[in-house]
Amino acid sequence: MSLAEDDQLTVQPVIETPRFLLRPLRRSDAGMIAHYTSELRLARMTTSIPHPLPPGATEAFITRSLDPKRVEDVWAMDASEQGGAEVMGLISLERLTDGNQAEIGYWVAPPFWNTGHASEAVRAMVQANPFGSATMFASVFQDNAASARVLTNCGFEYIGDAEAFSVARNSAVPTWTYLRRME
Repeated sequence: MSLAEDDQLTVQPVIETPRFLLRPLRRSDAGMIAHYTSELRLARMTTSIPHPLPPGATEAFITRSLDPKRVEDVWAMDASEQGGAEVMGLISLERLTDGNQAEIGYWVAPPFWNTGHASEAVRAMVQANPFGSATMFASVFQDNAASARVLTNCGFEYIGDAEAFSVARNSAVPTWTYLRRME
């Protein structure tokens, strides 16, 4: 990889939506992220958030998200410029080994559930397509129908069942996998 290509990997754009910005994480986000992710209802719908949340886990996550050699970019859903919360949730995009594919992941804090924020964030990420991916993948636990609706409402198509390990549940959980072909 050339230096110019490596520099491009570290650039993470700010993405505007009608109600909030998707912006790179800041170290100052740690308190709100820890507050929201320490809640079992949220953690159990993710693969990687442990419950209970160990001390230092949020800071380590933010450090990884700021690493210039990261394979996953993470954005905060920030409505502070519109008078809202500075962190309402997170959305991420991971570069897959085939450089033309990415996996999208997201969570919205419980106070903002059923407000359309997840759909707005996913739609904005798909439109921005910051990695220039030909396809985006996503998976959701089968007991999270709301998240599956977010994906289908944003043009993702169901492609099959699988399972993924949930750290909070300490078990493998059935998932639905979705694909979005970029145009």
